[in-house]
Amino acid sequence: MTMTTTRKILMVVENLPAPADTRVWSEATTLRDHGFQVSIICPKGSSRHRESFICIDNIPIYRYQLPKATGKYTSYIAEYVAAIVMTFWLSLKVLMRHGFDVIHAANPPDLFFIIGLFYRLLGKKFVFDQHDLAPEMFQVKFKGRMKVLYRLQLFLARCSYQTADLVIVTNSSQRWSAIERGDCPAEWVFVVRNGPDLERLKLVAFESELKGGRSYLLVYVGVMGLQDGVEYALYALHDLIYRRGRQDISLVLLGEGDDVSRLRAVTHQLHLDEYVNFTGWVSREDIVRYLTAADVGLSPDPQNGLNEYSTMIKTMEYMAMGRPVVAFDLAETRFSAQDAALYAAPNLVEDFANKIEVLLDNEELRLEMGAVGRKRIEEELSWDHSKEHLLLAYKKLFSRGPEPPDPPEPLVSVSGTGTRKNEGPVNSTKPV
Repeated sequence: MTMTTTRKILMVVENLPAPADTRVWSEATTLRDHGFQVSIICPKGSSRHRESFICIDNIPIYRYQLPKATGKYTSYIAEYVAAIVMTFWLSLKVLMRHGFDVIHAANPPDLFFIIGLFYRLLGKKFVFDQHDLAPEMFQVKFKGRMKVLYRLQLFLARCSYQTADLVIVTNSSQRWSAIERGDCPAEWVFVVRNGPDLERLKLVAFESELKGGRSYLLVYVGVMGLQDGVEYALYALHDLIYRRGRQDISLVLLGEGDDVSRLRAVTHQLHLDEYVNFTGWVSREDIVRYLTAADVGLSPDPQNGLNEYSTMIKTMEYMAMGRPVVAFDLAETRFSAQDAALYAAPNLVEDFANKIEVLLDNEELRLEMGAVGRKRIEEELSWDHSKEHLLLAYKKLFSRGPEPPDPPEPLVSVSGTGTRKNEGPVNSTKPV
């Protein structure tokens, strides 16, 4: 992309530090590589990424400390208030030191539009990068309670959509939300999928000791919140070990989240301590080491009104590493993995365990499905494909020129009423 002047972008994210947030980091490095100057504001990690300021690969990163989450709604309020205050304070520092033309805000929460509104008064642009449907996430975390706050979440989401000069989403389901719920013009909503970076995800030397002394290794990579369903993986492991007599399996959980303490307690209650390894956040190199040693990648995200409309980065990272996947049968997960996964009936532990056992007992099937997944990533879903959509979005943001529409594509309604077609114009970033 040819630029007459260097455009400057400030990326803000609240739920993960950079560079641990792989989507944010891929976006940041792509924009940097195409002539943009990028800065990032994010929280500190719990054990890694603790520096208040660091410059990595020519991207300055400013981090702040969040209050510890307890799972209560009051702790989320405290967390989000702290995030907004600290992000605004650090944005002033970035403005003075580096400058920026655009605030690129990743959700959740859907609150950064407040900062976006302030800077629009100074002529800055605001990009809303929707990772998750925050109102649905709120419903999952609090099991449908506090409907007044849920309606507030809907209001905040709409404010984010309406404040944005451009909206980026991860899949067609979320695009539908932006157009229908947010009343966004279709031509200003771009799908940028969570494509894995094939330069980073390559097999390395096999290390048998990572299997914990057992024949098979199951792996989970990513955030461990209530909505992520990691307990389903634990209950399935318990089923395999104590009901089916398999002591040849270990499970490694690579990541962190506000549900980890509860998951450790569940692990102990199920007598799985010797079979499960909680690593916390590890380096990207260590993730590759474990995925090289793994036999099956687990995506236990349950059907809950949120995950049906979410694209799981971990699923495609398993595929990129040539590992077969076991997942619950959700629309966007099936779109991503297709024949690279075995799909269990949603939220049924026994069927999830069944699908794991099928793969463990059939090495040929594991290899075949792994090859299918790797090929799908290489040919359609890698970040090399996704980044072109990101660059097109930024080209449109700065050119304000019309883009020729693509033919309409099927979109999944977040109301759960099924699939319908968008009758309006579709932007040039046709989802893969």
